[in-house]
Amino acid sequence: MPISPQLSILIIVIVGITTFVTRAIPFLIFRDGKKIPETVKYLGGALPPAVIGMLVIYCLKSVSIVSFPFGLPELIAVAAVVVLHVWKRNNLLSIGVGTVLYMFLVQVVF
Repeated sequence: MPISPQLSILIIVIVGITTFVTRAIPFLIFRDGKKIPETVKYLGGALPPAVIGMLVIYCLKSVSIVSFPFGLPELIAVAAVVVLHVWKRNNLLSIGVGTVLYMFLVQVVF
């Protein structure tokens, strides 16, 4: 279903405003010198690894290890991401290279 240019612009503006507001709320709640609650600090440290773990499980949930290619592209790409991240400590680099490697393996090799 095609949408009009006006509706596309409206959607972009609404998403932009929503994103800005969600990014600005913490600065409004925790103004100058206001102590950040321990719960918020804990969640700030615990949620990022939990979200990454859920994304890994979601991405690998439908991998079949009993039929060709036996999950090899996924295994190779995940191993590359882990090695790159441990080596360089750069999220963008490790995720980007892992994605490109996985797509290459799926499209060309397997």
